Amino acid sequence: MNFTQEIKEDTLTLRISGDLIGEDSGTQLVGVVNDAMSQKALTCIIDISELRYINSSGIGVLITILTKFRNKGGEVYLMNPSESVKKLLVITKLNAIFQVVKSEQEVISHSKK
Repeated sequence: MNFTQEIKEDTLTLRISGDLIGEDSGTQLVGVVNDAMSQKALTCIIDISELRYINSSGIGVLITILTKFRNKGGEVYLMNPSESVKKLLVITKLNAIFQVVKSEQEVISHSKK
């Protein structure tokens, strides 16, 4: 798994590619989230368009990130999942827990409501 991070105003954007299978990469992601939250980030956009595969540990990482943001009154958006990841979100019913969006513009319109 590879990822990049960017913080603009109160929004952390993570772009994840490859396979999200927890382990060390999950710890790194949670560390990045903790750092961003200490800088007052309240919104997290996770671009998973390049994510090929995610296992139960990877799902646990996403839920940990979601919990951290929601506990601070924030929100997490999963952006542009591939068809296979989208099917997994439906099967696990995580599509009902996470905000799944197609673009950053959609996040902006959600947050104005």
